[in-house]
Amino acid sequence: MPDAVIWWVRRDLRLGDNPALQEALLRGGSLIPVFVLDDRLLKSPNSSDYRTAFFLGGLRSLDAELRSRGSYLVILRGDPVQELSLLLDETQAVAILAEPDVSPFAARRDRLVDNSLPIHWIGSPAIHYPGSVLKPNGEPYTTFTPFARAWKALPPPGGDLFTLPPRLQTPDGLFSLPIPESPPLSPGIPFIPGEVEALKRLQSFTDRLQGGIASYAGLRNHLDLPGTSGLSPYLRFGMLSPLRAYSVAASALSAASDEPARQGAESWLNELIWRDFYIHILYHFPRVRSGNFRNLPVRWENNPEHFRCWCEGRTGYPVVDASMRALAETGWMHNRARMIVASFLTKHLLVDWRWGERWFMQHLVDGDTASNNGGWQWCAGTGTDAAPYFRIFNPVTQGQSHDPHGDFVRRWLPALRDVPTEYIHAPWTMPGEIQRIAGCRISIHYPAPIVDHATARRRALEAYRQKQPA
Repeated sequence: MPDAVIWWVRRDLRLGDNPALQEALLRGGSLIPVFVLDDRLLKSPNSSDYRTAFFLGGLRSLDAELRSRGSYLVILRGDPVQELSLLLDETQAVAILAEPDVSPFAARRDRLVDNSLPIHWIGSPAIHYPGSVLKPNGEPYTTFTPFARAWKALPPPGGDLFTLPPRLQTPDGLFSLPIPESPPLSPGIPFIPGEVEALKRLQSFTDRLQGGIASYAGLRNHLDLPGTSGLSPYLRFGMLSPLRAYSVAASALSAASDEPARQGAESWLNELIWRDFYIHILYHFPRVRSGNFRNLPVRWENNPEHFRCWCEGRTGYPVVDASMRALAETGWMHNRARMIVASFLTKHLLVDWRWGERWFMQHLVDGDTASNNGGWQWCAGTGTDAAPYFRIFNPVTQGQSHDPHGDFVRRWLPALRDVPTEYIHAPWTMPGEIQRIAGCRISIHYPAPIVDHATARRRALEAYRQKQPA
């Protein structure tokens, strides 16, 4: 197999806008696309059945796209160094091309590969690759606003778009395992895996008048409306190129015909920059994976029963409970809901943010180490750009603001379906007669609040104030 090149597929499950694949094709010869299943990830305590099913579906989709061009995806299982070494021996390939990753686990794994095999790292899971956005003195940014300013000042990211050949030359008969069966899941998961679906969603997000990028700024915090792109799982696994997402945001910004459309495009671009920011933070400060970014050692109470109520959506606060039950049913949670439930766990219940971060990773279809860690530490007040310790979301007013008619709550909490809107976010305030009419007796059909908001707020302020630097 003269001049064969291995394309090691990782978090880039796509054929389009793929720098590692492009470089492999430019080198000529045979292309050997390979994915190495690693049980250290598949059976990790942080693994999610939803995420695993989505990722395996992504492998099937990529394999189908490759087969339509005369190629196929080689599936191996085991330690990447050993499996890739065997594949090199089998094919006599001259190089391995792969996109780098930034999590501490990935960094350790990739150092071993780098020390043992002829690998070339091409591309990035971020728009501007980690290490490219630095202060004038060469240090990394640790707050978002100056990072975003420097990010925008760099030359617009992009690459030479190439036309994928209609036929790809891949040797026949290479050893390959079948793609494993996906874990059995609820039919509630709202995502179809694969690059084709990712591009379809991106196009829809661009074209929709309501709920698309033009109205993103005004609708993105509504729990009761489809105001987000729904692209996070596709970005997580590289079924959508981050550069393509950036290109759409930049084009929408330049083509905006009015102020709301401009704000929508700017807001979505800002979210993409936040994603980059957390990738860069994890790259520069891998310690955040298991510890506080800021030295703010709060004395967590870590009440197991309170944590269990939070996990199961039984806190007595409807917007919190509806969000947690949506997560359990679909493997996804709206970003505003993530902030509400994270604030509630860390501030109202004084449960360590790491407990919540782990729970999210065990359930989210789009669970990403960098974004999940960054978001949780922001809410807990321990991270970069952290929410001030005294910012404690009121779950009642958050519900009223972002689910004003209670549609989101009623969808996920059937016990509250007939509760009048004026009580939907604080059902314990319903008079007894209204409880009877609504068929919802508090503490019988729906739990009473496990903590009082005002009391919990005072307790959290005291716990955080004791540890504030002078």
